[in-house]
Amino acid sequence: MSLDEDKRLEAVISGRVQGVGFRYFTTRCADSIGGITGWVKNEPDGTVKLVAEGAAKNLEQLLKKVQKGPTSARVSNVDLKWKQAKNDFDSFGVRY
Repeated sequence: MSLDEDKRLEAVISGRVQGVGFRYFTTRCADSIGGITGWVKNEPDGTVKLVAEGAAKNLEQLLKKVQKGPTSARVSNVDLKWKQAKNDFDSFGVRY
């Protein structure tokens, strides 16, 4: 995978990831890295779903950050899939 190639990262993050500011942390990280579009959302089963598109190197940076999460979070697992970018999004934000 070329690091400059646009990719789509789909991840389900589990652990103590709801009620700890995880979605806003992820949004801030995506904004600070730049060039990332997509969304992050709390799921009914207690996980957080992340769908992000951008250059592979930017998505790798975002992935490293969400694997740790904000200080009050405890990430136990990140189930991820790399796919081809679909260019579905204009920005990055929280979905409800």
